[in-house]
Amino acid sequence: MTTPQEELLPGTRRALLHRIAVAQTEGRAPSLVAAVVRDGRAVWHGARTSVDGHAPDENVQYRIGSITKTFTAVLVLRLRDEGVLDLEDPLEKHLPGSGAGEATVAELLAHTGGLAAESPGPWWERTPGSLRPGLADVLGDQAAPSPAGRRYHYSNPGYALLGALVEELRGAPWYEVLRGEVLEPLGLDRTSVQPQTPAAGGWAVHPWADVLLPEPTEDFGRMAPAGQLWSTTADLARFAAFLARGDDRVLSAETLREMGTPAAPAGPAEVADGATYGLGLQIQHRDGRLLVGHSGSVPGFLATLTVGVADDVAAVVLANCTSGLMTSQVAADLVRIVAEAEPRIPEPWRPLREADPAVLELAGPWHWGTSPVALRVTADGLVSLGPVSGAGRSSRFRPNGDGTWTGLEGYYAGELLRPVRRPDGSVDHLDLGSFVFTRQPYEEGAAVPGGVDPEGWRGIG
Repeated sequence: MTTPQEELLPGTRRALLHRIAVAQTEGRAPSLVAAVVRDGRAVWHGARTSVDGHAPDENVQYRIGSITKTFTAVLVLRLRDEGVLDLEDPLEKHLPGSGAGEATVAELLAHTGGLAAESPGPWWERTPGSLRPGLADVLGDQAAPSPAGRRYHYSNPGYALLGALVEELRGAPWYEVLRGEVLEPLGLDRTSVQPQTPAAGGWAVHPWADVLLPEPTEDFGRMAPAGQLWSTTADLARFAAFLARGDDRVLSAETLREMGTPAAPAGPAEVADGATYGLGLQIQHRDGRLLVGHSGSVPGFLATLTVGVADDVAAVVLANCTSGLMTSQVAADLVRIVAEAEPRIPEPWRPLREADPAVLELAGPWHWGTSPVALRVTADGLVSLGPVSGAGRSSRFRPNGDGTWTGLEGYYAGELLRPVRRPDGSVDHLDLGSFVFTRQPYEEGAAVPGGVDPEGWRGIG
């Protein structure tokens, strides 16, 4: 008897349950719910609770805090893809008087707009949004910590401004736009701006005693696009599948890859933590694994959604406590448990349908100076260039239709790869951003910058 591939093995399921049980106990969370997504669908849900005889399921709402920012970023990227705005536009172009100074839309998405981390006045997450009725109240007159574009500095008010941008360009309230353009198309009918029964209550747990205090549940008003939403593990599992694969009704896979590409300069602390930020998505490197997603924290609730990109495994962890539980670590561990216990089965290798002789001529070994590299032609219509062995500069390249190729990542991202041909049409060398790659190291007669000693290679006698 075989186990269907879409189901997790019993040992894997027990390891997942054990991990969240330890997290709920050691983190002293009133309750914790989690989900795992593999190959685009939820394959596991788990829960632990302090209430005997009852446990929340995948349809119980928890507040998700700053995971809301990713939803807001999706709305902004939709506007960009429609040509309504450019990410390099200053926010002031579309939202005059915003108070964002010279910050661009991209900089606000990446938290490099130079704005303060929090809204001025009383703690905005524990006070009514009516205290901040306008954008001027969200930003106040506090000085920006740094010039726009200079450094990564997480900013909740920055996402309040992006929500206002969506409202201005769509002519409707932020949540109405979100519901019509994202929630309904993806089937996220248990994600809402206000809690809907059944919903967990938010609690503060005393740091030195096993007692609880209820946290207030406020409407954040203008700050809602930064952290207002409530959701469930079932809905966030669907959202995680969307982030991993895209959905052309909402955003393409290509745009989602752009969102998950580092867009903020990492400071020393971020470098040490292996973390950076894209366009509405946090990017982490843990246990040799690239994770893309977002965490959230508001009084009474903690949340994390993370996607293991290479493994196509995602995890969601929600808890109803203010602090004490590292949901981001738990979610990363859930991804690791599945990825290591049940490694992803790769798609079958398939040959190219057609072989272009002009492209095949480029395949094989080349040399940059004395460094051997290999150019490979792949079934997806790309070519890759990288070291024959060991680490070094490497990239895939997409065809431009004119015999040249453009780099897609790493050192060669955006650089032009150009085969240079002899009068008879054969390839003499490759030119890559002024680097010359020849078939032989410092090949005699090739266009090697600086020339080649006419006496050629020699020994020492």
